[in-house]
Amino acid sequence: MDYYDVLGVPKNASSEEIKKAFHKLAHKHHPHKGGDEKKFKEINEAYQILSDKEKRAQYDRFGRVFDGGQPTGGQGGQNWGDFGWAWGNPFSNSASQGEGSEVEFDFGNIGDIFEEVLGFGGQRRARKKDLKRGRDLKIDIEISLEDVLKGIKKEITLEKQVVCARCEGKGAEPGTKIKECFSCRGTGQVQKVKRTFLGAFTQWTTCPECQGEGQKPEKPCNVCKGEGRLRGEKTVEINILPGADSNQVIKISKEGNAGKKGGDPGDLYIRVSVRPHPIFERKGDDLYTISEIAFSQSALGDEIEIPTLEGKKIVLEIPAGTESGRIFKISGKGIPHFSGYGKGNMYVQLFIKTPKKLTKEQKELLKRLREQGL
Repeated sequence: MDYYDVLGVPKNASSEEIKKAFHKLAHKHHPHKGGDEKKFKEINEAYQILSDKEKRAQYDRFGRVFDGGQPTGGQGGQNWGDFGWAWGNPFSNSASQGEGSEVEFDFGNIGDIFEEVLGFGGQRRARKKDLKRGRDLKIDIEISLEDVLKGIKKEITLEKQVVCARCEGKGAEPGTKIKECFSCRGTGQVQKVKRTFLGAFTQWTTCPECQGEGQKPEKPCNVCKGEGRLRGEKTVEINILPGADSNQVIKISKEGNAGKKGGDPGDLYIRVSVRPHPIFERKGDDLYTISEIAFSQSALGDEIEIPTLEGKKIVLEIPAGTESGRIFKISGKGIPHFSGYGKGNMYVQLFIKTPKKLTKEQKELLKRLREQGL
């Protein structure tokens, strides 16, 4: 797969040209807009490579990208842009961020050897902050159409990793010290020498003694066993603004899993789902509903009451001669725009109701109308 061909840009395209091409194609092929999901993933993968100067330089030179010892190019990784999250289980291994894990560099492939020689391969030095960061949480929440109209604040209880109360997240037993790791001298990294037929190469790897943290507790906490966190529950308040729509994602910073040994917590991502309504159908910020009227009302005209999502009824004036299926627009009675300015409209479609049972008097009246050509 040629990333330049995917985005439809020349190899000397500027960053701005690449960005414009991506936005145009992403809008066209977005799965939520009826586009091809496979094509959208290819577009996203191409943009992730070509928009990054370092990755683009590697791709232009070698036709592939070497990131963290794992070659890419032709097979895209799963990330937020790919919409590849596994929703539901907050402790799923699919989380894209969280604790680091050592990646072994395979010198069995000659391509990997040249990657190491050129400085692109091998395991990058993981930052201690990233190693300690808690995983993100992803959950679904269902709301009603009335909630969308007014907005809603909800409290939810999450089962997740929380800060250990005994050691306050430090991982050390109270009253004891946290010491520098003897093996890596506090760097979190150790050197490993690889010998190949091309010679010996030095590679930096995560310190196995402290797992890249650079320090160890003198005595691990008795409750959390040195993790600084443990499984527990926490109640979080969610504020969903008016105008929210299905599949909209709300981010609450630092409400994910607690970080390891005082590390930053992850974030909480909430995907909204709006329940179907028995009366109204939502299309964008507009509402659609159906109302039945009698033949006499359509022929002579009338005033009828129409329900609204707010719960109050409004009067709709039906002009004489209204045909079945006609749609009336009521301005400003739809869903608030998520931007906070203005509302959508409500559309009422009228249908003439045909009675299934008639009294003797009603039948006589209808016969007279038929004689009159009605």
